Amino acid sequence: MKLKIRVLPEHISNKIAAGEVVQRPESVVKELIENSLDAGASSIELIIKKAGKNLIRVVDDGEGMSEEDAVTSTLKHATSKIKSEDDLDSISTLGFRGEALSSIVAVSQFEMKTGTDANDLGTVIRVEDSNTIVREKGPFIKGTDISVKNLFYNIPARRNFLKTDATELKHVTETFVRLALSRSDVSFRLYVDDSLVYNLEKGNLLDRLIGISGDEIINNVIPVNQENQSIKLFGYIGKPVLTKKVKGEQYVFLNNRYVQSKQVNHAVFKAYENVLEKGDYPFFVLFIDIDPRRTDVNIHPSKLEVRFDDEKEIYDFIVLSARKSLSHYDLVPALSFSESSISGTEKLAFNNYPTLEKNDFSDRPSSVVKNGYESYSERPKPKSRYTDDEIEQLFSSLGKNFVRPAEDEDVELPFGGKRPAQQQPAIAQVIPSEPSETDSSAFMVQLHNRYILSQIKSGLMIVDQHVAHERILYEQAKKRIEQNFPTFQPLLFPKEVTTDPGTVALLKEIYDYIQRVGFQVKFTSKNSFLIEAVPEEVRVGEEEKILLEILDEYRMNQEEKHLEAVDNACKSFSCKAAIKSGDRLSDKEMRKLIDDLFATSMPYVCPHGRPVVIKISLNEFDKRFGRT
Repeated sequence: MKLKIRVLPEHISNKIAAGEVVQRPESVVKELIENSLDAGASSIELIIKKAGKNLIRVVDDGEGMSEEDAVTSTLKHATSKIKSEDDLDSISTLGFRGEALSSIVAVSQFEMKTGTDANDLGTVIRVEDSNTIVREKGPFIKGTDISVKNLFYNIPARRNFLKTDATELKHVTETFVRLALSRSDVSFRLYVDDSLVYNLEKGNLLDRLIGISGDEIINNVIPVNQENQSIKLFGYIGKPVLTKKVKGEQYVFLNNRYVQSKQVNHAVFKAYENVLEKGDYPFFVLFIDIDPRRTDVNIHPSKLEVRFDDEKEIYDFIVLSARKSLSHYDLVPALSFSESSISGTEKLAFNNYPTLEKNDFSDRPSSVVKNGYESYSERPKPKSRYTDDEIEQLFSSLGKNFVRPAEDEDVELPFGGKRPAQQQPAIAQVIPSEPSETDSSAFMVQLHNRYILSQIKSGLMIVDQHVAHERILYEQAKKRIEQNFPTFQPLLFPKEVTTDPGTVALLKEIYDYIQRVGFQVKFTSKNSFLIEAVPEEVRVGEEEKILLEILDEYRMNQEEKHLEAVDNACKSFSCKAAIKSGDRLSDKEMRKLIDDLFATSMPYVCPHGRPVVIKISLNEFDKRFGRT
C-alpha cells in the first residue's frame, strides 16, 4: 500500500518554519538588531534597499563570533542564550529561541562577516541555499556584519504578497525606532537607499526622543519615575498636544524589550480619561523593570506579547504613576482624582492600590469625562425651587454664548483659518420632502461646540458639525481629483516637515491625488519634505499636523479597509481637514456650513456612514411636555 503521509525534507520544513519568524523585511530587521544588542554592541548600523526586499544589512561592534560559532549560529535551534530548562523561567536576553538566523537563511541569500578580539582573522559565511554553507577567512575587526539579500527569492508566492515599498518601509522604520528607544546608550544609524535618515548618538532617553522627533518634543513630554518594592516605572508621557487619532506612538518596554500590552496601554489611557476625548491616543514611552520570573514573553515567535503574574498590581501601579505625573502639570482645569484613587507618595510606597471593578483591557477605554453633569436619574432631588436670582443668572449666561458678528464682518472659518473663504454655490435643495423647512432668519445655536441646533418648520434640526463638514470636503475633494482642478493657498513661508521614510514614501506614492486635492509639496530627502501650498480648508498653523494625519488615515484605510485609492484619499482628507468637535463657530459660519451641507449629493450621511442630521418633531416635544 502506498504511503500517503511522509516526513518532509529538511529544506522544505525549514521554509515552512521560517514563515513563523520571518513574515516581512521588518521581521529580519528586528531579529538581527536584537542579536546585535544581545552581543553587547555599542554602535549599530541598519542599511536598507528597496524597503528591505533587496537588501537588509546590520553592522555592529559587538563581541563577534569564532568560525565554529558562526557556522553553528545558522543552524536550527542554535543559541548561546539558553543553557538549561531553568533559563526559560528568567529570560533576560532579547533573543533566546535559536530560530532567527536559521529562518532568515532559509528564505534569503545570506552573508555574515564576524570577528573577535581573540583572532586576527575574521570569518565570512555565505549561504546561497539552506543546504550549502561556504566559509572563508578574511581581515575583519571585532563585531558582526550580516547582509540579507533578495528576501523570499526562493518563495515567489511569499514575495508577491509583500506590500508596497512605502508600507514595508514604514514597518521597518517603526521597528528601528522601537529598538533605538529601548537602548539610548547605544548609537543607531539608519540608511535608506544610500541616504542617512537617522543618526542617533548615545545619550539619555530624552536625547533619543529629540533625535527621533525633534527639539520641540522637549516641552511636550512629562517625566514618569516611580517604583515600589517589586516594580520600577520610568519614561515619558505626552501632553495633550501630542495626541493622535490613530494608534502607533505608544511604546512599552519590559526589561528593555519592546512589548505590546493591551493591559499597560489601557492603564495609561485610564490615567488620561479626564484629560482626553474618546478616540484620542496619547504619546508615551514607558519602561517597566521587573523580575523576569514574574513575566512570560515566550508566548509567540515574535516575542511581542507578554503576560504578568499579577496583572492587577501592574495595572494599578501604572494608573497611579501616570496620574501622579499628570497631576504635576496644569493640563486641564478639572484634573482631579477621586478619594479612592488619590495619587501620592504614601499610596505608591505602601502599594495601596485602588480597586478595579473588572479586568477589562480593551485597546481604548470609554471616556468618563465628568464636567459637573450627572444623569437625571442620579441627581439628588432639589430641596427647594430656584430663586429669582438663580433664574436670572441662568438666562443671562445663555445669552453670552450666542456669537453674532456684524453683517459686514469678515468670516474667519476655523476650517479655513484666516484664509479668504471660497464662494460656494447657492443651496440647490434643502430637504426634498420639506423644501421650505429651513428659514434664513431662523435661530441657529451651537451646543457644546459640537452640534448645531436650528429651528425648522416641523420642529428642531440637529447637525453634527464635524461629520457635516466631512461630507462637504469629501465631495469637494472628489470633484477636484476627477476634474484635476485643485484650489490651493500658497504658504508665505514653506513648512519643512521631518518624519519617517515610510511616511515620505507613502506621500510620494499617492502624491498625484494629494496634489489634486490642493497640497503642493517639494521632496527634499528620504525623511523630509517642504509644504509649499495647502487646500483653502486647512487651518492656519496646522498644515503639517493635518497632512501627516491624512497620511496616517490613508495608511490605516489601506491596510484595514482596503479602500480604493481615490476614495481613500478623499475620505482621509475630509476626515482630518474637517472642523472638529470643540471648534466654536459664529452664526455666519454655522449658516454657511448648513448651506454647503445641503448642496451636497448626500447631506444626511457622512463618507464613513455616520448620520449627519437628526430631526425632532414638534409632536415629539409636545409629548415630552405633556401637551398631547
